[in-house]
Amino acid sequence: MTADTPAGDTQNPLDSLRGVPNGAAAKEWLSARNIEDIECIVPDIAGVARGKMMPTEKFFSGPDMTMPASIFAQTISGDYPEDDERFQHNPIDGDLYFKADYNTLTIVPWESDPTAQLIHDAYTRQGEPVETAPRNVLKRILKLYDDKGWKPVVAPEIEFYLVRPNVDPDYPLEPPTGRSGRPEVGRQSYSISALNEFDELIDDIYDLSEKQGLEIDTMIHEEGAAQMEINLRHGDPLALADQVFLFKRTIRESALRHEMYATFMSKPMSHQPGSAMHIHQSVIDRETGKNIFSGENNEETEAFLSFIAGHQKYLPMATCIMAPFVNSYRRFSKTSTSPVNVYWGYDNRTVGLRVPYSSAEARRLENRIPGSDANPYLSIAASLACGYLGIVNGLKPDKPKADDCTELAKSLPRGLPEAVAKFENSDEMVEVFGEKFVATYRAIKYEEFETFMSVISAWEREYLLLNV
Repeated sequence: MTADTPAGDTQNPLDSLRGVPNGAAAKEWLSARNIEDIECIVPDIAGVARGKMMPTEKFFSGPDMTMPASIFAQTISGDYPEDDERFQHNPIDGDLYFKADYNTLTIVPWESDPTAQLIHDAYTRQGEPVETAPRNVLKRILKLYDDKGWKPVVAPEIEFYLVRPNVDPDYPLEPPTGRSGRPEVGRQSYSISALNEFDELIDDIYDLSEKQGLEIDTMIHEEGAAQMEINLRHGDPLALADQVFLFKRTIRESALRHEMYATFMSKPMSHQPGSAMHIHQSVIDRETGKNIFSGENNEETEAFLSFIAGHQKYLPMATCIMAPFVNSYRRFSKTSTSPVNVYWGYDNRTVGLRVPYSSAEARRLENRIPGSDANPYLSIAASLACGYLGIVNGLKPDKPKADDCTELAKSLPRGLPEAVAKFENSDEMVEVFGEKFVATYRAIKYEEFETFMSVISAWEREYLLLNV
């Protein structure tokens, strides 16, 4: 979302490469491209693509696609939480039904045989949307806006690292070797020559993205060694979450072609900056088509200030969604370049909530708290939920910060258990996300934390083995 682009302009010139309105149009689309197989995919709680591969003929002639309900209760390590007073796992593990969203239909350009991919939504046997499916969670938040006559617009920025292949998790990650034959050692923020080190890989990312109808606004080299950032063109929150979901697959596949890994870990290397997923947000009045953050004289509106205040108040309660893993909180170190606060300011990158300089039509808030490891559906939903609560409750922000706030901490949890506790104990979060989702998410995150605690780290062996 650039400063000179109206927030409501969401036309994408690459739309013709993906998406159709219905099953009949999908048949024509697939037939014209001689597609043999379809990847029927569903993003789970962690943002991992789950699903089934089907021959095209079977997709249209067979019964509805089903998968076990447990796919939305699985941890990142493949385990399942134990039952407790709030989370009750169904031992029968009955099937859920999945319906294709044909707007997401696109090819899979890295497959050797003609293959398409199609994102699905989850439903119960009774036809109700599954409350714990991330895509449905985002739709739930968007309905809150729709009921008010509003349409949110978002633009994500996703950071990631390129690293050497690493098959042994006991060894630290290292930057890869570029075309010069030497790995990066210093920080190369915005360096064109550092970006050119990976020209062939970047060309593949652009090529594979274009074939899927995914539009990259800009790509830059970030601060870290072989750390990149991709900015996406602003648009509908659900469509942009789908794009982030597909972009992650695309970037990983592109890196593998060049014998590298692409990682979206929040903090993959201890002496390098963390990776974020910044979310730019504005809100359009459906009736007038105007940005509700700007008034008749181009001034800031009360709705804009309340949107900011909502983030200030509720981000600490939603942090576990934007920082979903134990590793995520390493990015919140005060010595890192990541904001560790919920202050706000104009064009100030040391605060968690930045207001970029822009035209009145493009006035927006940039949420700089989420990590790149966050599920894009849930992270966008959580950020919009914070702003929504701020507006409907008429909250007021504090004064904007114009100085360096790098060393200032305010309210954000510093660990996963603390963050989850704030989330589950917030009546507002439970109301907007739903009790079932909150209970399931809580159970998954506590199970992941217990799994992490069972692993002894190199730091413990280094400093405790012979000293305590």
